[in-house]
Amino acid sequence: MSAMENDTSIGDSLIRNTPGVNKRRLAFLLCVLLSIAMILPLAWLARSSLMEMGQIFIFPPEWIPNPFAWHNYPDALTTIPFFLYLWNSALVVVPTIVGTLFSSSLAAYAFARLNWPFRDQIFAVLMATLMLPYVITLIPTFLIWSGLGFVDTYVPLIVPHWLGTNVFYIFLLRQFFKALPKELDEAAIIDGAHIVQVFWYIVLPLSRPALLVVAILSGLGAWNDFVDPLVYINSSEKYTVALGLSQFVGLYTSQWSLLMAAATVVIIPVIIVFFFTQRYFMTSITMTGLKG
Repeated sequence: MSAMENDTSIGDSLIRNTPGVNKRRLAFLLCVLLSIAMILPLAWLARSSLMEMGQIFIFPPEWIPNPFAWHNYPDALTTIPFFLYLWNSALVVVPTIVGTLFSSSLAAYAFARLNWPFRDQIFAVLMATLMLPYVITLIPTFLIWSGLGFVDTYVPLIVPHWLGTNVFYIFLLRQFFKALPKELDEAAIIDGAHIVQVFWYIVLPLSRPALLVVAILSGLGAWNDFVDPLVYINSSEKYTVALGLSQFVGLYTSQWSLLMAAATVVIIPVIIVFFFTQRYFMTSITMTGLKG
């Protein structure tokens, strides 16, 4: 019995001294440290939302509010027309998600599954546009929408997403589509299906994880977007929630406690969505890297 125990202890010591095990422990420790660094701003936001103005910026900082200022939340939601801004954001987010899925999936299907002249060259040019900073196209785009008379409307915030302007989503779906077996298309075509039916009945159902990721990312982008509403929206009753939060910050005084409370309410739906859909992110990333 003692010999078996000795063998077990020797085996455990060998595992502990194995470089691979040490690397895994180091990677785990690094992930923990990075997770703490990522969670720290969120924790700061939450504690600040429950503090009075005088407590937020004291040094050394206090992490536990004393007392808890629970009134910050109802005050924040009534100081500005918060629920109107939520509704305005929904009016932008929902069409944005639908338009992004429609345009990006069609473009990705053409680049991944169809053969046509200069396909790869055009895709390379399309990918090159990712290197253009957003501010370069901001002024020309604004002049176009202004000339069409759509300033102070939601049209400039929604319509571009129906035109496939986000190249990253096209790239993501293209890589996922390319990982699907080509034989499925060929079998469907032999059975009499045309390319639209192949796209609708075969490619899209098999690509639900990637489509969900695109929907989530595009929705979060529209939900958190501050620059575009700031440029195109002039009327306060049309503000989105991201733009409405800026009303807590003034030129001379700022209501930081109310801003933190309102920002916490805004970020809660984002956390919930990611919590329930994180496995689809992993599936999409894994499938995207299977085939170039």
